[in-house]
Amino acid sequence: MPTESTFLLAGLFLLLAALGWALGRFGEREEVESPQPLNVDYLKGLNFLLNEQTDQALEHFLKMVRVDDKTIETHFALGSLFRRRGEVDRAIRIHQNIIARPDLAAEQRDQALYSLAKDYQRAGLLDRAESVFLRLAEGSRYQVQALENLCRIYEQEKEWGKAIESGQRLEVLGGRSLALQIAHYYCELAEAAAAKGDYAAGRAYVKKAQTGRPRTLRGALTRAHIARDTGDFKTALKLYHRIIDESNYLIAETLPEIVAIYEQEGETRELERALRSLLQKQPGMRTLIAYSAIVNDLGGVPAIDECVERYMLDEPTLGEFVDLHRLSERTADSDAPALARIRQALCKLATTTPRYQCQECGFSSQRLLWQCPGCRNWETQRPASRVQFDTVLQHSIT
Repeated sequence: MPTESTFLLAGLFLLLAALGWALGRFGEREEVESPQPLNVDYLKGLNFLLNEQTDQALEHFLKMVRVDDKTIETHFALGSLFRRRGEVDRAIRIHQNIIARPDLAAEQRDQALYSLAKDYQRAGLLDRAESVFLRLAEGSRYQVQALENLCRIYEQEKEWGKAIESGQRLEVLGGRSLALQIAHYYCELAEAAAAKGDYAAGRAYVKKAQTGRPRTLRGALTRAHIARDTGDFKTALKLYHRIIDESNYLIAETLPEIVAIYEQEGETRELERALRSLLQKQPGMRTLIAYSAIVNDLGGVPAIDECVERYMLDEPTLGEFVDLHRLSERTADSDAPALARIRQALCKLATTTPRYQCQECGFSSQRLLWQCPGCRNWETQRPASRVQFDTVLQHSIT
C-alpha cells in the first residue's frame, strides 16, 4: 500500500505536470498554437511511485526534468524530502545532479553544496561533509551554518583542536558567545592529556579553559583529579571542597574522592570535622550527602552514616515496605545487619536507575555526561537527590 511519503512524491509529480501544462498553454504563444496535452512521462513517473518503485521513479524524474531556473527549487524540495525520510543516497544524487549543471548561479551552487553536505552528515560520511562545510565556511552565505555543523562534526569525532578553531571563528561571525562550549573543548583536551600522563599539558588546557571565560566547574574538577593523580592531596582536597562550596550538584563526583583521600592519609578525624562543618553551614546538604553515599556505597564515617539513616527514616516511599522507625528504636545487635541490608538494597536500586537528567531535554543517564547526547548542550545534566522508587512501585503493582 502506498505510504504517505509516496503520495507526497506523487503530488510533486502532478505539480510538475500542471506546471508543464500551464507553460504550454500560456507561455510563448507565438511558438505554440494550441495547448500541449499532459506529458505521458509524468504519468509514467506517477505510476512508478504508486507502485512503490521509488528507484525507477527517481531515475525517471532525473532524466525527465532538466535542472533549470524553473525546476531547480523542485529538485531542492525533492532532495530535502528524501533526506528527511532517511533516503540520503537519493538526496545525494539529486543534489549532485544540481551541482553538475555548468551554468548554475553561485548562490544556487552554495545552496546545493550546503544541502549535499547535510546529506553526507546524515549518512555518517563525516569526512565528505567536513570537506564541503570547510569550503562553504570560506565566504559563502552559509558560512555561519557551515561552522556550526563543523563544530558538531568535530565534537562527534572528538577533534577538539579543530572544534576550538571553528568555535572561535563562529563567535566572531555569528556575533554570539560560545564561551562555555569552547571551555569544555579545552577540558576535553585536558582530560585526554591527563589520561596519557601528560599532566603539564592537562593543567595548561584547564588554564586556557578558564582564562577570559566563565568558569566551568568541570575545569576545577579536572584540576583536582590531576592533583590527586600526582600525589598533591592538599591541593586536591582544597579544590574538591571549593567545588562543593560553589555548587552542590557535583557532590556525587567529589564526596567519594574526599573520603578516599582523607582515609588514605589516615586523617579520618579531619574528615569527620570537615563534614560536620559543612553540615553546620549547609544543613540542606544532608540529603545530597546521603544520596551520594548510597550511590557510591560509602560508609564507616559517622557523619555520613547519620545522614544516610536520617534519609532512610524520612523517605515516605520506603516506609511502605519497611518499618524503619521500629528498627531504629531497637538497640539489639541483631538489628544492625537488617539496616545494613536495607542500605545495600538502596545502593543496588540507585545503581540501576538514572542518576543524572538533562535540564533542557530530560535525557537521563547513569553517569555524568558533560554534553547531553539528546540536545547536544553542554553542562546541562544535574544529579538526582533521592533514590527513584518508581521501578519498585511498578513491580509491586504488577
